Parts: sequence; C-alpha cells; structure tokens
Amino acid sequence: MKILITGFDPFGGESVNPAFEAVKLLPDTIAGAQIIKQEVPTEFGRAGEVLEAAMNASKPDVVICIGQAGGRSAITPEKVGINIMDGRIPDNAGYQPVDVTIREDGETAYFTSLPVKAMVQKMKDAGIPAALSYTAGSYVCNYLMYTLLYLIDKKYPNIRGGFIHVPYAMEQVVNKPLGTPSMDLHQIARGLEKAVEAVVKNDADLAVDMGTTH
Repeated sequence: MKILITGFDPFGGESVNPAFEAVKLLPDTIAGAQIIKQEVPTEFGRAGEVLEAAMNASKPDVVICIGQAGGRSAITPEKVGINIMDGRIPDNAGYQPVDVTIREDGETAYFTSLPVKAMVQKMKDAGIPAALSYTAGSYVCNYLMYTLLYLIDKKYPNIRGGFIHVPYAMEQVVNKPLGTPSMDLHQIARGLEKAVEAVVKNDADLAVDMGTTH
C-alpha cells in the first residue's frame, strides 16, 4: 500500500506550519505502507494542482492531507469538505475569495472515505488528544479536502482520501495569548502515525458515537 501525505507551507504570518513539519517527521513506512510526503502551497487553486500532480506521480492507494487549525487542542480528522471558498485572510498568493464555489460540477459536499472514527480512537488509545471534526472551515484546508474528494469522485474512484487538522506547534504560541492551545511537533507526528495505522488496518469505520450537539 502507498499513502500520499501532504502538508501545507506556512501562512498567515507564521514562520512554520506544523502540518508539513510533522509530516516530515513521519517514518517512510507505517504498518507496512509506503509513505510519500508532499508539501503543498497555501493557495487556492495551486494547492489542488500540486496535489493532483503528486497523485499522478505516486499513484497512491490513500491520500491524507494535513493542515493547521490554530486554536484547536487536539488532532482532528475531518468528516466532510464543502463546496465553498470564503477566505478570512488572503492566501499566500494574495487571493481572498468570498463565497466562491470550488467546483461548479461538484457536489455540495463530499464525505471522507477514511475510517475517521477508527483514526480518532487509535490516537486516543495512544494517549494523544484527538477528536472527530465536522467542519474543515472555508479556507485553503477545506478547499484542498474538497478538491481531493472531488478528484476521487470524478477521476480516481479506487483511492481513499481525507483530511486531518493539527494544532499549533508549541513554538508558535510563545507570543500568542496565554492559554492558546498547542502540541509538541513530535506528539503531532506520533498522532498522525497512529491515524495512518488505523487507515491501513480498517477498510470500514467504527460504529461508535462521536457526534456533536453544536
């Protein structure tokens, strides 16, 4: 099995992005699966182009995209990507879409094909804070998740794919307000490794309650 794992470059004035920094720490093999690592730009449009080029080059069985969710205290696999771009801040190319459709011929939303509940459980069993998320936002992270699932739906039906958000790295919060959540990069990487193990070992997801009320 080959698994393509992507991570974003820094954005929003940050000097690092824990997404790709953690991806770089992953071993080259996890649970027998070959791990292929790819950095993607935090740019609407170009991120999807880089992703598809990497998919065509590596021909993976699974694609997992990783992004930063500053303010979250846990590693959060995402359940759904929605067909909208609404940028709170400009991307790294200066583009700031407002209520723009990602794909005119795409569905309103696509659900992940990864066993996200099994991924959360595997991380929690290892003592790593994790939770299932039902919103990937409306910035480049959601754009890339939606684009991945669109490509799977339209062109790569045999690939499984999804997205994981990670907290700030600890060094990013030194000058942020007291109490801003963060996680050690090696802990993030360990969590991602456990999530990948769950993907390798689970074709179907767990039937357990991980819903939210709001």
